[in-house]
Amino acid sequence: MALVVAQEVPTSSSMAVPHGPAGVGKARHRMRAQLRSGGVAESVIDDAVLILSELLSNACKHGRPLGDALSGDGDVRAAWRVDARGRLIVEVTDGGGPTRPAPATPSVTAHGGRGLNIITALADDWGVRDDAHGEVTVWVVVHEDVHDPDAGGRPDGFATRVTAPALPDLAGLDFSKAFEDLD
Repeated sequence: MALVVAQEVPTSSSMAVPHGPAGVGKARHRMRAQLRSGGVAESVIDDAVLILSELLSNACKHGRPLGDALSGDGDVRAAWRVDARGRLIVEVTDGGGPTRPAPATPSVTAHGGRGLNIITALADDWGVRDDAHGEVTVWVVVHEDVHDPDAGGRPDGFATRVTAPALPDLAGLDFSKAFEDLD
């Protein structure tokens, strides 16, 4: 009989992240530590951290900071939570921008434009919500059930562990005659 100990994932976490690349690493580290201490599967954490990075990068590139701060000053807001149904949800809120978040179809040589396509591939669901005062929140359901012991596992067996076959024990065998003909 296996004993499973469920740890409580912090219900929610929200933090101000500087509008620019400086705060992305700090937000990722904080998310990883909190989700790991809450017992969330590493594969789900890896997806969540990548999604958070993409959302923050997009918010800083395409959105304004919250409030009346100038671009490059001020903050955007990053939040994540496990809701009552066990879904891991990540949100990033910025001060809005000239365009709405939408997946792009970049050329093969383009240096960007793939963030929301990455999120679409990794997440169970995502969307955009217009908030008060012109704020825009992009929300992502990273995984439908972080309490599932197989959370984040690939259902099609995409990655499996391969074990090398055991080799026979060759200790004590005399190979001297096997190499006589090679001289």
